[in-house]
Amino acid sequence: MTLDEQSLKEKQLSLPALVESLLFVADEPVEIERLAEALQVREDAIEAALQEMSADGAQRGVRLQRKGDRVQLVTRPEAAAHIERFMGLEKSGRLSQAALETLSIIAYRQPCTRAQIEAVRGVNSDSVIANLLNKGLVEEVGRMDTVGHPFLYGSTFSFLQHFGLKSLDDLPPLEPTQTPTLVEPETPLPEAPTLVEPRPTPDEVKRESN
Repeated sequence: MTLDEQSLKEKQLSLPALVESLLFVADEPVEIERLAEALQVREDAIEAALQEMSADGAQRGVRLQRKGDRVQLVTRPEAAAHIERFMGLEKSGRLSQAALETLSIIAYRQPCTRAQIEAVRGVNSDSVIANLLNKGLVEEVGRMDTVGHPFLYGSTFSFLQHFGLKSLDDLPPLEPTQTPTLVEPETPLPEAPTLVEPRPTPDEVKRESN
């Protein structure tokens, strides 16, 4: 191997670093398959890289957040108050008890229908579900293959961010007869993941002004 070849090899980024770069510039959660296609590697290699990133990121200001086969890079929940102050964001209002009850049922039993939610709560939940949809904490994930084809609801990435969870696996375990109950953080976290956009280089600014 020549000196130039050795220098080039040393400058090549590791797979975890490349994955982090793609997630850094992504404006939405990215599927594992898409990362694998972009980097021309197998999906199991991407999984291994994500695990390495999670293990190495304990002391960093950003971390991985995952839901199913999609992943994104977000700021750590411990930094929420500082980020809100830095960006001049108003603190989000706290969720009502009815919203927390409904959100808990969806989080633990997803996907579930409005009727299934109301069977647990014992009251009409139309307005509460609509409010959670507007806040981006739940979403319609499909329709049940039964009479009327009712909507199925599931939690979103914003739900994970709001409660400071890396994935649904971080939800506290429940006993078989226990009613799902979520506890909102003392300081509500931003309801949308905070992604950092790269600054344009001087050359890019100059080209745009021409």
